[in-house]
Order: sequence, then C-alpha cells, then structure tokens
Amino acid sequence: MTASSAGSLLREVARMYTRAQRVVADCCRTTSTQCHLLTELGRAGPLPLSELGTRVSLEKSWVSRAVEAMAARGLVTKEPNPQDARSWLVTLTADGERTVAELNQTLDDHAAALLASLSARERDAVEHSLLTLLKALREDTAAMCCLSPEPRQPTQDSKPCC
Repeated sequence: MTASSAGSLLREVARMYTRAQRVVADCCRTTSTQCHLLTELGRAGPLPLSELGTRVSLEKSWVSRAVEAMAARGLVTKEPNPQDARSWLVTLTADGERTVAELNQTLDDHAAALLASLSARERDAVEHSLLTLLKALREDTAAMCCLSPEPRQPTQDSKPCC
C-alpha cells in the first residue's frame, strides 16, 4: 500500500465512522457541535470558553451560541473565570455529566457492534493498529496543537463522538 492510498483509506474510514457516530449520537438530543463540546468538557473538565473553542477548532461565535443553548438546557454553567476576569469558564452540570455518560455509552455500544462483525483476530489487529496510530498522533504537532502539553489519558468514559 502506498502512502497516498493509506492516507485516502484513513480519511475515508474517519469520514464514515464520524458520520455513523453523529447519526448514533442523535439519540442524546444534541447537535453535532454540542456533542463535540460536551465530550471535550467530559474529557478535560472545566475550560475557558476560548480554550474550548480552540480544542474543538470552532470559532468563538459558534462555541458561544452552543454553550448558551446548553446552559439553557441545564447541561453546562458559564461563570466568570476566576483566573482571568475577561473570560468565561464552562463547566458540566450533573445533567451534563449524565448526558456525556449516556452519549459515551451509546457511542461505545455502536463501536462494539461494529467491531463484533469482525473475527477475534481482526479485532485484535484493529486494536493494535489503532493503538499504533494513537501513539503516532500524540507525537504529531498538528494533532496536539490545541491541547495542553500533558493531555489526560483516555479513560473508559472519554470517547470522542464527533
């Protein structure tokens, strides 16, 4: 396989998987943007509004509107940042944490069903390949550009959805 065909294959897998996860995530009554923001807050904890936008590569206006909508639904709070009076700190509420947990479970179930169609040997090969790719991505400056130098390690409950 050439590098260009591997790149094309990786982009196609990422595109199709992301689309499928967005369809599955719809059950949690969130928009794609809200889903992305909720899962990032679930991974990172409270974040300044601007850093949240940077982490998900969205413009401040999109993030601000989504955060306002989530605050109105009781999923997040937006309070003055105690470390920077010019910014807002966004935090998941208990309802937001439950929504993230529900969302992660739904997405995990989807991934498990997808992988269940593979043989045990194929699942092992996919897991090995994904761990290798994750290691490479963590060493890639483009993939890590908007994260703090020491990102939290993924846990059982910290899966991206979008």
